[in-house]
Amino acid sequence: MPNNSDSSRREGTVEETLPGMSFRVRLDGDGKVVIAHLSGKMRMNHIRVMLGNRVLVEMSPDGLRGRIIRRL
Repeated sequence: MPNNSDSSRREGTVEETLPGMSFRVRLDGDGKVVIAHLSGKMRMNHIRVMLGNRVLVEMSPDGLRGRIIRRL
């Protein structure tokens, strides 16, 4: 099975912090806003994400949610 994970990755900017390590992220390009949570590696390594940070988001198939996999 081919790995198409690169096509589901988008860059964006954190607009709001939400409870439970979730964030509201505005994606580049179309300006769509999604709810994203931190990936496990970012939690384990205590990488902090704050308002205004640029992040890389791995999108879910429905395109409404995502997982923050990297801070840029």
